[in-house]
Amino acid sequence: MSALRHPLASENDTRTRILQSAQRLFARRGYDGTTTHDLATAAGVAEGTLFRHFENKKAILVEVVTQGWVEILTDLLTELSEMGSSKAIAQVMRRRMLNLHKNGDMLRVCFMEAQFHPDLKERMQSEIIGKMTDVAEAFFQDAMDKGVYRPMNPRTVAQVFLGMFTVAGFSRDTLLPEQASPDAMKEMAEGIADIFLNGVLA
Repeated sequence: MSALRHPLASENDTRTRILQSAQRLFARRGYDGTTTHDLATAAGVAEGTLFRHFENKKAILVEVVTQGWVEILTDLLTELSEMGSSKAIAQVMRRRMLNLHKNGDMLRVCFMEAQFHPDLKERMQSEIIGKMTDVAEAFFQDAMDKGVYRPMNPRTVAQVFLGMFTVAGFSRDTLLPEQASPDAMKEMAEGIADIFLNGVLA
């Protein structure tokens, strides 16, 4: 039975390797600065193998972005289900910081290439950002109905939260020193959670 599954597992491994290599190269060189030869070399496959798995280079770019965001959305669904207090929100933000290097390349590719590829931007907007906002909106509406949060427009709250969620993901590279300590990351996470929940006015 394992022998029957092996070719499929091998094909899946090859596809994953191509996507991981593409993510790294697109993040560092940009989509236009990366050739299919570069992708094949980095993935350790023949150039023709790329086109057995993907229609063209653009299809690889789209897959890199959409697959990465699906993983983030899955994580977010889990995190939202656990988020009932300031401490829980702070933990979510801290996890974003600690997981930066896992998602950092994908986020760079996403934000960098969406400027130059309107079709990618449209797909991100409709299939990814829209879905993430819908999930977060439903969570905050439910929390408002239960009296956890004060009544207000749940979609606006969801959009603000997702913005802060993204900032938290980048903070280890931008807002904090490169070698920030765990205590510094914890303080930043708690600060973001506090501002989200309580604002900044005295």
